[in-house]
Amino acid sequence: MHALLFAAVLITTTLSGAVIADVLPSDPRNWRLDTLLGAFPAGLSFSLPLLAILLCHELGHYLTARRYQLNVSPPYFIPGLPAPWGIGTFGAFIRLRTIVNDRRQLLDVGAAGPIAGFLVALPILWIGLAYSHAITDAPVTGMVVPWAGGVMPLGDSVVTWLLRRLVRGDAATLMLHPVAFAGWFGMFVTMLNLLPMAQLDGGHIVFAATTRWHQRIARGFWVVVMLLGWFWIGWLLWGFIVLVVSRGQLRHPPVLDAYRPLPRSRRWVLWASLLLFLLTFAPAPFRS
Repeated sequence: MHALLFAAVLITTTLSGAVIADVLPSDPRNWRLDTLLGAFPAGLSFSLPLLAILLCHELGHYLTARRYQLNVSPPYFIPGLPAPWGIGTFGAFIRLRTIVNDRRQLLDVGAAGPIAGFLVALPILWIGLAYSHAITDAPVTGMVVPWAGGVMPLGDSVVTWLLRRLVRGDAATLMLHPVAFAGWFGMFVTMLNLLPMAQLDGGHIVFAATTRWHQRIARGFWVVVMLLGWFWIGWLLWGFIVLVVSRGQLRHPPVLDAYRPLPRSRRWVLWASLLLFLLTFAPAPFRS
């Protein structure tokens, strides 16, 4: 099952990469077998780095859970619609089949994924930006990718803005290489997972930090996410999904020993997670 899902996501994300690389028509009605086979290698420039980021994110969770001898599933990759309707995947997840013993384990397992994914996404974004090129005739500024016969403007986070300035200087509009878009999307996924709500990675981290205040923090951030829907409508969908998955309560399931204090040696993990969230946060990831 896991291998089949991974193979399906590899195919759908490679098709998206071929559209982004502009070697495959954005209209699927014009796709033919010879065209698809010829476009497949170009599409790998997007799918392989993207899947490397997602896989390392999930392996961060998986290997840390195994280190604590927790019963955990291998990663499940979720296929999605290819471009121009989507990027070919809805991400990946693992299943914990047992209750976590204490807050230290929960923190380590929850934070390991975003940290591992970020460490892989950062050089991928750097390399991709080096292969991207500036354009002068675009109606928008910032980062753009080819999409549905036009361009799709992308929003900046602190880390993407800094890297863009460092690698490409003061280029007003930058057409992203597929590798750069994969790196940008990796930062976007890291940010979404670090939102401190319910059973997202950020929810695990906040529950590990404070079992008393986690639900209030989750409710506050859920309101913020709804308000951010003014800048990008996808926030409303994400907030709705989190609300449904948490059965409308935004709670986090308990750990076996919630009263065992978090060791002081784990404070750096809390600060590192907060820093990652601030670096990757983008109020308007997709601009109109």
